[in-house]
Amino acid sequence: MRDKSYKRHIAKTITWRFIGTIDTIILSWFITGDPYAGLKIGLAEITTKSILYYLHERVWFKINLSKEGVTLESRKRHLAKTITWRIVGTLDTMTLAWIISGNPLAALQIGLAEIITKMLFYYLHERAWYRVDYGLRDRDKS
Repeated sequence: MRDKSYKRHIAKTITWRFIGTIDTIILSWFITGDPYAGLKIGLAEITTKSILYYLHERVWFKINLSKEGVTLESRKRHLAKTITWRIVGTLDTMTLAWIISGNPLAALQIGLAEIITKMLFYYLHERAWYRVDYGLRDRDKS
């Protein structure tokens, strides 16, 4: 049977990007006061974050935090993924916000605001996807 994890990671990339982009647009709009800047920053992220997220998923898929060869899926793993993704994602957002707005302070404020909102949303996204078997072979969710 062919490994379907690639399809799963693409699906997770799409669902997360939708949530993340909406969050970035709203935060950027409120912080810059400019709805167009918020839209530009959010739309720019679609490409960069989709690529970065997919690569992040592939790396974490290959990380074997296991007992007796069985990969552990746990709240601790999801928390670790949340933290590593937030570091990558925040640096990307701050870079794009600085380039687009021309304001390093606004970029920093957007990045700091995202740390809170996106970590919460990402953790909930991971927990939701944990309940979905799409793209996985046999898995024990105990």
